[in-house]
Amino acid sequence: MARLSVNVDHVATLRQARGIDEPDPVWAAVLAEKAGADGIIVHLREDRRHIQDRDLEVLRQVVKGQLNMEMAATEEMIGIAGQVGPDICTLVPEKRQELTTEGGLDVAGNLEAMRAAVGALRKAGIAVSLFIDPDSEQIKAAHQVEAQVVELHTGSYCNAANEEARLRLLGALEDSARLASRLGLKVAAGHGLNLRNVHPLLAMPEIQEYSIGHSIIARAVFVGLEQAVGEMLALVRTAATARPPEPPQRRL
Repeated sequence: MARLSVNVDHVATLRQARGIDEPDPVWAAVLAEKAGADGIIVHLREDRRHIQDRDLEVLRQVVKGQLNMEMAATEEMIGIAGQVGPDICTLVPEKRQELTTEGGLDVAGNLEAMRAAVGALRKAGIAVSLFIDPDSEQIKAAHQVEAQVVELHTGSYCNAANEEARLRLLGALEDSARLASRLGLKVAAGHGLNLRNVHPLLAMPEIQEYSIGHSIIARAVFVGLEQAVGEMLALVRTAATARPPEPPQRRL
Protein backbone atom coordinates (compact mmCIF):
# COMPACT_ATOMS: atom_id res chain seq x y z
CA MET A 1 0.00 0.00 0.00
CA ALA A 2 1.36 3.41 -0.97
CA ARG A 3 2.17 5.91 1.76
CA LEU A 4 1.42 9.62 2.03
CA SER A 5 3.82 12.06 3.67
CA VAL A 6 2.62 15.63 4.17
CA ASN A 7 4.92 18.63 3.90
CA VAL A 8 3.89 21.37 6.35
CA ASP A 9 6.40 24.02 5.21
CA HIS A 10 3.73 26.38 3.93
CA VAL A 11 2.03 26.57 7.30
CA ALA A 12 5.32 28.01 8.52
CA THR A 13 5.43 30.31 5.46
CA LEU A 14 2.16 31.87 6.59
CA ARG A 15 3.45 32.24 10.13
CA GLN A 16 6.69 33.87 9.04
CA ALA A 17 4.79 36.38 6.89
CA ARG A 18 3.70 38.08 10.11
CA GLY A 19 6.68 37.10 12.25
CA ILE A 20 4.45 35.76 15.01
CA ASP A 21 3.80 32.32 16.48
CA GLU A 22 0.79 31.17 14.48
CA PRO A 23 -0.16 29.12 12.59
CA ASP A 24 2.13 26.49 14.08
CA PRO A 25 3.47 23.83 11.67
CA VAL A 26 3.80 21.45 14.62
CA TRP A 27 0.04 21.57 15.17
CA ALA A 28 -0.45 21.08 11.44
CA ALA A 29 1.67 17.93 11.67
CA VAL A 30 -0.46 16.66 14.56
CA LEU A 31 -3.66 17.20 12.54
CA ALA A 32 -2.14 15.58 9.45
CA GLU A 33 -1.21 12.48 11.41
CA LYS A 34 -4.63 12.45 13.06
CA ALA A 35 -6.11 12.35 9.55
CA GLY A 36 -3.96 9.32 8.72
CA ALA A 37 -0.78 10.70 7.13
CA ASP A 38 2.07 8.20 7.27
CA GLY A 39 4.77 10.83 7.64
CA ILE A 40 5.60 14.51 8.01
CA ILE A 41 8.09 16.45 5.89
CA VAL A 42 9.81 19.75 6.67
CA HIS A 43 12.53 21.53 4.73
CA LEU A 44 14.96 23.35 7.01
CA ARG A 45 16.43 25.80 4.54
CA GLU A 46 19.72 27.59 5.07
CA ASP A 47 17.95 30.98 5.09
CA ARG A 48 15.23 29.71 7.52
CA ARG A 49 12.52 31.31 5.37
CA HIS A 50 9.79 29.08 6.80
CA ILE A 51 10.67 26.11 9.04
CA GLN A 52 12.79 27.09 12.04
CA ASP A 53 15.16 24.99 14.13
CA ARG A 54 12.61 25.01 16.98
CA ASP A 55 9.99 23.49 14.65
CA LEU A 56 12.24 20.59 13.73
CA GLU A 57 13.18 19.92 17.35
CA VAL A 58 9.56 19.89 18.56
CA LEU A 59 8.41 17.83 15.59
CA ARG A 60 10.96 15.17 16.49
CA GLN A 61 9.23 14.91 19.86
CA VAL A 62 5.63 14.77 18.63
CA VAL A 63 5.61 13.09 15.21
CA LYS A 64 4.65 9.45 15.62
CA GLY A 65 5.13 8.38 12.01
CA GLN A 66 8.11 9.06 9.77
CA LEU A 67 9.79 12.45 10.14
CA ASN A 68 11.52 13.45 6.91
CA MET A 69 13.93 16.39 7.01
CA GLU A 70 14.56 17.93 3.60
CA MET A 71 17.90 19.71 3.50
CA ALA A 72 20.84 20.84 1.44
CA ALA A 73 23.92 18.63 1.64
CA THR A 74 25.89 21.11 3.77
CA GLU A 75 28.02 20.61 6.84
CA GLU A 76 25.62 22.71 8.93
CA MET A 77 22.55 20.70 7.94
CA ILE A 78 24.26 17.34 8.35
CA GLY A 79 25.24 18.44 11.85
CA ILE A 80 21.68 19.49 12.72
CA ALA A 81 20.28 16.24 11.36
CA GLY A 82 22.72 14.29 13.50
CA GLN A 83 21.59 16.16 16.60
CA VAL A 84 17.83 16.00 15.97
CA GLY A 85 17.68 12.49 14.50
CA PRO A 86 14.90 12.52 11.89
CA ASP A 87 13.96 9.11 10.54
CA ILE A 88 15.07 10.06 7.04
CA CYS A 89 16.76 13.01 5.35
CA THR A 90 15.98 13.97 1.78
CA LEU A 91 18.87 15.83 0.16
CA VAL A 92 17.65 18.53 -2.21
CA PRO A 93 19.28 21.30 -4.27
CA GLU A 94 18.82 24.72 -2.75
CA LYS A 95 19.11 28.23 -4.18
CA ARG A 96 18.57 31.38 -2.14
CA GLN A 97 16.55 33.15 -4.85
CA GLU A 98 14.14 30.32 -5.70
CA LEU A 99 10.54 30.28 -4.47
CA THR A 100 10.58 26.51 -4.13
CA THR A 101 12.88 23.66 -5.14
CA GLU A 102 13.19 23.92 -8.91
CA GLY A 103 14.70 20.59 -9.92
CA GLY A 104 16.54 17.50 -8.83
CA LEU A 105 20.04 17.05 -7.48
CA ASP A 106 22.90 16.48 -9.89
CA VAL A 107 24.15 13.37 -8.14
CA ALA A 108 26.01 12.08 -11.20
CA GLY A 109 28.02 15.30 -11.45
CA ASN A 110 28.90 15.40 -7.73
CA LEU A 111 29.52 11.78 -6.83
CA GLU A 112 32.16 12.30 -4.15
CA ALA A 113 30.32 15.09 -2.34
CA MET A 114 27.08 13.12 -2.42
CA ARG A 115 28.81 9.94 -1.25
CA ALA A 116 30.29 11.85 1.71
CA ALA A 117 26.94 13.41 2.68
CA VAL A 118 25.06 10.14 2.38
CA GLY A 119 27.74 8.34 4.35
CA ALA A 120 27.70 10.89 7.19
CA LEU A 121 23.94 10.67 7.56
CA ARG A 122 23.83 6.89 7.40
CA LYS A 123 26.61 6.72 9.99
CA ALA A 124 24.35 8.78 12.26
CA GLY A 125 21.63 6.16 11.83
CA ILE A 126 19.51 8.25 9.45
CA ALA A 127 18.11 6.84 6.21
CA VAL A 128 18.85 8.92 3.12
CA SER A 129 16.70 9.88 0.15
CA LEU A 130 17.89 11.86 -2.86
CA PHE A 131 15.52 14.20 -4.70
CA ILE A 132 16.35 13.68 -8.37
CA ASP A 133 14.92 14.21 -11.82
CA PRO A 134 13.58 11.10 -13.58
CA ASP A 135 16.85 10.39 -15.38
CA SER A 136 18.59 7.03 -15.61
CA GLU A 137 22.08 8.45 -14.98
CA GLN A 138 20.93 10.18 -11.80
CA ILE A 139 19.26 7.01 -10.56
CA LYS A 140 22.38 4.95 -11.20
CA ALA A 141 24.42 7.60 -9.40
CA ALA A 142 22.04 7.52 -6.41
CA HIS A 143 22.63 3.79 -6.21
CA GLN A 144 26.40 4.32 -6.47
CA VAL A 145 26.50 6.71 -3.50
CA GLU A 146 24.44 4.22 -1.44
CA ALA A 147 21.28 6.21 -0.90
CA GLN A 148 18.36 4.04 0.16
CA VAL A 149 15.55 6.03 -1.44
CA VAL A 150 15.05 8.23 -4.48
CA GLU A 151 12.28 10.81 -4.63
CA LEU A 152 11.45 11.44 -8.26
CA HIS A 153 10.86 15.09 -9.08
CA THR A 154 7.38 15.30 -10.60
CA GLY A 155 7.33 19.07 -11.13
CA SER A 156 8.07 19.00 -14.84
CA TYR A 157 5.29 16.47 -15.40
CA CYS A 158 2.83 18.53 -13.33
CA ASN A 159 3.70 21.74 -15.19
CA ALA A 160 3.86 20.25 -18.70
CA ALA A 161 2.81 22.75 -21.36
CA ASN A 162 0.83 20.26 -23.45
CA GLU A 163 -0.40 16.68 -23.55
CA GLU A 164 2.53 15.44 -25.65
CA ALA A 165 5.04 16.75 -23.12
CA ARG A 166 2.98 15.41 -20.23
CA LEU A 167 2.91 11.90 -21.66
CA ARG A 168 6.63 12.00 -22.43
CA LEU A 169 7.44 13.07 -18.88
CA LEU A 170 5.06 10.50 -17.45
CA GLY A 171 6.94 7.84 -19.42
CA ALA A 172 10.24 9.07 -18.01
CA LEU A 173 8.84 8.80 -14.48
CA GLU A 174 7.65 5.26 -15.13
CA ASP A 175 10.98 4.16 -16.62
CA SER A 176 12.89 5.78 -13.77
CA ALA A 177 10.74 4.18 -11.10
CA ARG A 178 11.29 0.76 -12.65
CA LEU A 179 15.04 1.25 -12.90
CA ALA A 180 15.32 2.46 -9.32
CA SER A 181 13.31 -0.49 -8.08
CA ARG A 182 15.49 -2.94 -10.03
CA LEU A 183 18.56 -1.42 -8.36
CA GLY A 184 17.03 -2.00 -4.93
CA LEU A 185 16.11 1.62 -4.22
CA LYS A 186 12.80 2.56 -2.64
CA VAL A 187 10.88 5.03 -4.78
CA ALA A 188 8.96 8.12 -3.72
CA ALA A 189 7.48 10.89 -5.87
CA GLY A 190 6.78 14.51 -5.17
CA HIS A 191 6.56 18.17 -6.20
CA GLY A 192 3.49 19.78 -7.70
CA LEU A 193 1.20 16.78 -7.17
CA ASN A 194 -2.48 17.41 -6.46
CA LEU A 195 -5.84 15.66 -6.58
CA ARG A 196 -6.06 16.17 -10.34
CA ASN A 197 -2.64 15.08 -11.62
CA VAL A 198 -1.57 12.29 -9.26
CA HIS A 199 -3.85 9.65 -10.85
CA PRO A 200 -1.47 8.36 -13.57
CA LEU A 201 1.31 7.82 -11.02
CA LEU A 202 -0.95 5.60 -8.92
CA ALA A 203 -0.71 2.94 -11.62
CA MET A 204 3.07 2.64 -11.09
CA PRO A 205 3.61 -0.11 -8.50
CA GLU A 206 7.23 0.89 -7.90
CA ILE A 207 6.20 4.21 -6.29
CA GLN A 208 5.81 3.45 -2.60
CA GLU A 209 5.36 6.95 -1.21
CA TYR A 210 3.95 10.31 -2.26
CA SER A 211 5.37 13.53 -0.78
CA ILE A 212 2.75 16.26 -1.06
CA GLY A 213 2.56 19.64 0.63
CA HIS A 214 1.44 22.77 -1.19
CA SER A 215 -1.77 21.40 -2.73
CA ILE A 216 -2.88 19.89 0.59
CA ILE A 217 -2.22 23.10 2.53
CA ALA A 218 -3.93 25.16 -0.21
CA ARG A 219 -7.04 22.96 -0.09
CA ALA A 220 -7.02 23.09 3.71
CA VAL A 221 -7.72 26.83 3.52
CA PHE A 222 -11.21 25.92 2.27
CA VAL A 223 -12.02 22.53 3.80
CA GLY A 224 -9.71 22.18 6.81
CA LEU A 225 -6.46 20.27 7.11
CA GLU A 226 -7.86 16.97 8.26
CA GLN A 227 -10.29 16.78 5.33
CA ALA A 228 -7.60 17.88 2.85
CA VAL A 229 -5.22 15.18 4.08
CA GLY A 230 -8.03 12.63 4.15
CA GLU A 231 -8.99 13.31 0.54
CA MET A 232 -5.44 12.88 -0.71
CA LEU A 233 -4.87 9.84 1.48
CA ALA A 234 -8.00 8.16 0.12
CA LEU A 235 -6.71 8.72 -3.40
CA VAL A 236 -3.20 7.45 -2.65
CA ARG A 237 -4.64 4.38 -0.96
CA THR A 238 -6.27 3.45 -4.28
CA ALA A 239 -2.81 2.91 -5.80
CA ALA A 240 -3.08 -0.86 -5.54
CA THR A 241 -6.43 -0.94 -7.34
CA ALA A 242 -5.39 1.69 -9.88
CA ARG A 243 -2.79 -0.60 -11.38
CA PRO A 244 -3.73 -2.43 -14.57
CA PRO A 245 -4.18 -6.21 -14.24
CA GLU A 246 -1.33 -8.51 -15.16
CA PRO A 247 -1.65 -9.87 -18.71
CA PRO A 248 -2.77 -13.51 -18.84
CA GLN A 249 -0.02 -16.08 -19.11
CA ARG A 250 0.33 -17.68 -22.53
CA ARG A 251 -0.01 -21.40 -22.63
CA LEU A 252 2.85 -23.20 -24.25
